[in-house]
Amino acid sequence: MKISRFFLVLVSISICGCSYDSEGDLIDASQEPIDPDVLVNYNDNISAIIQNACISCHSSPPVNGAPFALVNFDQVDQRASIILNRMSRQSGAPGAMPPSGRLPQATIDLVEQWIEDGQLEN
Repeated sequence: MKISRFFLVLVSISICGCSYDSEGDLIDASQEPIDPDVLVNYNDNISAIIQNACISCHSSPPVNGAPFALVNFDQVDQRASIILNRMSRQSGAPGAMPPSGRLPQATIDLVEQWIEDGQLEN
């Protein structure tokens, strides 16, 4: 009887502890695809992403162990490739950002397009 309960608890913990970033979870169906003819810029596209996903820790001054602030264009511009790298990691991977879970792939693609377009402010 004790072995059965132990096994049941072990299986329950194993199932609850698993996570998987399925493609459906990562793609925001409500977000329009990126138009390659429109340049992505910080003010119109990237600022809202940073405000929603990063600023709770990367404020000024940074909190929760964040190493730097991301409150304005210059700060985000200087660290754009690092931000993209961290956003692109799978949930739970070392250094993955935001720690609450991976952003939708469309959002990550928008940040990547901003970098490819030259990291424009306006």
